[in-house]
Parts: sequence; C-alpha cells; structure tokens
Amino acid sequence: MKEVTNNGFRKIVYLSFPPEVSGRPVVCNLLRKFDLSFNILKADISPRHEGTMTLEMYGREDDFRKGIGYLKENGIRITPVAHKIFRNEESCIHCGVCTAMCPTDALTLNMDDRTIVFDVDKCSACGMCTRVCPVKCMTLDMEENGRP
Repeated sequence: MKEVTNNGFRKIVYLSFPPEVSGRPVVCNLLRKFDLSFNILKADISPRHEGTMTLEMYGREDDFRKGIGYLKENGIRITPVAHKIFRNEESCIHCGVCTAMCPTDALTLNMDDRTIVFDVDKCSACGMCTRVCPVKCMTLDMEENGRP
C-alpha cells in the first residue's frame, strides 16, 4: 500500500525473517539509519527462529527505498501486504461479519448497495477476516511463493 502523507508516504509490508536475523535490531535501525517511522501491526518473532512481521512504515520515499534495501541486504524477505490477503468476490455473501473484526477498516459496508468493500491498501494482513468469514472467501497466503 502506498499513501502520500506529510513526510512522503506510508506503506504496509509483510516481512519474513530468517532465524539468523530474527534476534537482531534491524527494524529499529529503520528509524536510526533511515529516519523512517514505523508501527508494528502484527509480529511473530523469536530469536533464532523464523519470524514474520506486518509493518506500517512512514517517511520520505527515498528513505523508504534505502530502508527496504537495508532489510533485503540483511536477508529479510519483503512482500507487499496486497499480496498476502485475497478475496473471492464470487463466494462473498456480504454478511458483514468481517467488517466487525477488521482493525484497519479495510473491510467496510457500502451503505448504498449493502455490499462489502475490500480496500487492500488499508489491509494489515492480520488475518482476522479469514478466521470469521462463514464462507471462507477471505484467505491469507502464508506461502513465500515469489509473488512480486
């Protein structure tokens, strides 16, 4: 997700940490070395184990690109969140259960036609919608399948 803000833009990314990197302060260095602010939306990381983190980053675009380069140099795989959550439009029954669970308002009710709207740019890939959807139209891709 990319959104222009006062300091440049904001982007949500999904990070995958190999065991040899998971105990190092690489995310903290985004602030110190690249002047990027961040918000950890979701994390499952332990030292010496593989880990994942959904990170919302704020800053200038050139600093962001340098920070992403730094993460990659340290062996961290970066996946845009838009490539982690999928919605099968044909399966959705527009019941609205997902909207109550979505912490970022990526899933909302269109009051005009009473359909659920999915704004992938607001999605943090927390997976709450996938757990509550009665028809399983929302899915979370946990594979590192090489999507761009």
